[in-house]
Amino acid sequence: MTQSARAARRATAIGLNTAVHRSKALSRAGVLERLFTFAFRGLVYPQIWEDPVVDMAALQIRPGDHVVAIASGSCNILSYLTADPARISAVDLNGAHIALGQLKLAALRQLPDYDAFLRLFGKANSRDNVGAYDSLIKPHLDATSRAYWEARSLGGRRRIAAFSDNFYRHGLLGKFIGAGHLLARIYGCDPGAVLKARNLSEQRVLFDRHLAPIFDKTFLRWLIRQPASLYGLGIPPSQYRSLSQDLPDGIAAVLRQRLERLACGFDITTNYFAWQAFGRGYAMTGDEALPPYLQRRNFDAVRARADRVRLQQRSLTEFLKENPEGSVDCYVLLDAQDWMNDDDLTALWGEITRTARQGARVIFRTAADERLLPGRLPSSILDAWSYDHARSREGLEHDRSSIYGAFHLYRLAERPA
Repeated sequence: MTQSARAARRATAIGLNTAVHRSKALSRAGVLERLFTFAFRGLVYPQIWEDPVVDMAALQIRPGDHVVAIASGSCNILSYLTADPARISAVDLNGAHIALGQLKLAALRQLPDYDAFLRLFGKANSRDNVGAYDSLIKPHLDATSRAYWEARSLGGRRRIAAFSDNFYRHGLLGKFIGAGHLLARIYGCDPGAVLKARNLSEQRVLFDRHLAPIFDKTFLRWLIRQPASLYGLGIPPSQYRSLSQDLPDGIAAVLRQRLERLACGFDITTNYFAWQAFGRGYAMTGDEALPPYLQRRNFDAVRARADRVRLQQRSLTEFLKENPEGSVDCYVLLDAQDWMNDDDLTALWGEITRTARQGARVIFRTAADERLLPGRLPSSILDAWSYDHARSREGLEHDRSSIYGAFHLYRLAERPA
């Protein structure tokens, strides 16, 4: 392992420990927190699990805007390029996510055409992808990202080889989905059957037949009562606690409700989140079944604007501290605040408020159906922002990812002249 790769791994561990560890190491809560950060140190999200179409509708990104976002799998920051912002600054505590984002940016610049890009990140299951990486992409990667993709497993296989056998089956989320499919098959259910539906009515019938019965199984209900069972969804112990209180019948009822919405709430032919969950890959049926950055009609624009994206491995608060006042227009926080205590939230929103340009917008999601910020942020900070109730409700209603309890949009209030 190179020195830069070791530094990235250390930065991942330190950042996650700071974000998650709240309890004494030998307490039950402390053990769960440390198990989570251990699991979270590698690649977690081969695909980000927030709907970028909803994000862009809420943010109303304009030419000239500076967007600051948490990177995750980098699908959304590349999709935001379709709205033509001047600049996107993306940060993440996880070095694997930064390496994935750098791979996507290098591929946009170096691959010969759309078909090669779609083969790599859409189909993600060809040995030709590894050849394209070696000959075209690798020479243009930064040393840390190159070291990540060149690293070998105990069996001697390079990480980049994941793109030869369905990259979306890898990472913590990919393995979690695979385990869910295995458990469903053990109980005689077929999650992929939902994808055969021809309309919303058939989606409902197939959900009731192949997915709903799983939640009546004693073992599954016991399993999902264990916080560690949902680490594969990227849910830390603090988020698990708020999620489990969202419905009177507990975590099983919450998960069933969210899965039902994913399977039945939107046209399955255009919901790529449902295809990832139930088919473990994208439907290669045209642009409407793909994330915006993978759509043929957007390829030239995304490629031409790739140099507007900058990725950094650090926390959002640390990044904002180094930016001047009034320099950011849009903030995308994902669900990161579910991890934070009141001091963390205050520090983050203090920097957001300081760096926000007039008219700035902030979006985020919460696992539970809650506002999150009132009562936790000082009024001197929160009063600088107005909450858009209508757009927040609309964002949740249209979010095809379907796993969150709430979507939130804040706008910077008018400042005195």
